[in-house]
Amino acid sequence: MRELILAAIFCAAIFADGLHGTRNSLLVSTGWLADHLHDRHLVLLFVGDANDYAQHVPGAVRLDFASISTPPGAGKLTLELPPAADLAGTFARLGVSNDSHIVLYFAAENWASRTTRVFLTLDSIGMGGNTSILDGGLGVWKSEGRRLTEDVPAVKPGKLEAHPQTDVVADLDSVRASLHHPGIDIIDARNPEYYTGASTANGKRPGHIPGATNLTFSTLLDSNGKFKSPEVLATMFHDAGVKSGDRVVSYCHIGQQATVVYFAARYLGYDARLFDGSWEEWSAHTELPAETSAQH
Repeated sequence: MRELILAAIFCAAIFADGLHGTRNSLLVSTGWLADHLHDRHLVLLFVGDANDYAQHVPGAVRLDFASISTPPGAGKLTLELPPAADLAGTFARLGVSNDSHIVLYFAAENWASRTTRVFLTLDSIGMGGNTSILDGGLGVWKSEGRRLTEDVPAVKPGKLEAHPQTDVVADLDSVRASLHHPGIDIIDARNPEYYTGASTANGKRPGHIPGATNLTFSTLLDSNGKFKSPEVLATMFHDAGVKSGDRVVSYCHIGQQATVVYFAARYLGYDARLFDGSWEEWSAHTELPAETSAQH
């Protein structure tokens, strides 16, 4: 019976329109990228620090991660999406147009959650269907002996019009209304000790959103920084209580780690949302309940 359930989830998780990407588009291999480096519409964006960019994949442009978040002090949250028009301007300056195929890659596994955060940001302005992540990032590219360069490409600004999507980010009120709602699965992407309440971060309240299950973001990747197979991911989501046709709402500390869960949920074909305020916002509203418990 378990195998039949998992097979149904695996087969049913297919996007109808590809607006947020499809299983074939969301991840690309190093071999695919090597064959398409000179495609006219390709925009290759590196997510990492300047030291790691010193030796980069040919044609890659470095994205400043801070440029896709509201500046400190201007927003109420540590990470907060700027207005869509501002984001369109940021990506256009990196060469992105509405007909671009954007490929994101990261320097090391600990940058994977920043890369999925960049994907979510692009998804929020209607570019998710045009965006892929290089599976395994720079680590896998280098391990295969593929070419690197120090040359920094000249960037021709693109022409990008944002098309804001209303089914990417969940706000506090919608999450509060979703508590224990059939068909809506709230997933806590933090490490288990934060989920259970055994540890707290930066003075936040212990515990998790009531009814949430724990699916730690890092467990979705293998030791090479590649996403686990669709079959394995489907099993992990099933074990976290996600059923075929459910909506997945993920959160973490500040809305970064949870984007790995968001991306994997989209990859599997689920209707997904990110609670952007995450535990930072929920914990600050002391009138909202928090639950401490053993790991699910």
